[in-house]
Amino acid sequence: MKNIAIVCGSYHKDEIERMLDLARDQAQKEGLNVSEVVWVPGAMEVPLALSRIIQNDKSGANEIVGAACLGIIEKGQTQHGLAMGQAVLKSIIDFQISWNKPIGLGIIGPGAEPEHIEPRLEPHARAAISAISSML
Repeated sequence: MKNIAIVCGSYHKDEIERMLDLARDQAQKEGLNVSEVVWVPGAMEVPLALSRIIQNDKSGANEIVGAACLGIIEKGQTQHGLAMGQAVLKSIIDFQISWNKPIGLGIIGPGAEPEHIEPRLEPHARAAISAISSML
């Protein structure tokens, strides 16, 4: 079984724990093993956690073939969430290209309103894992 990591933003911990359970289920269905889960404060810390996972995996003993990111970026009263979301997404895309490893995006938002979150938990969690699987 191929190993993947999942980085989870803890700002919406209850919702992200549900997404993590769904992502683990999807990984099992797709023949992937979730060998590492890293919790970070929020979406802004996701790129650093991804970088550390890949850098620490250079030994190859437990090779991580891809990673997923789970989180929520709500709509705020300013454009901060949008700017942060764009920076995080750009970093994730750059990492995929430089490492040649798929990263499944399961971040709801930026700009998520409270009513957007619940119906998106399952599809975003499962799609993040399926993206990894399809790109291996």
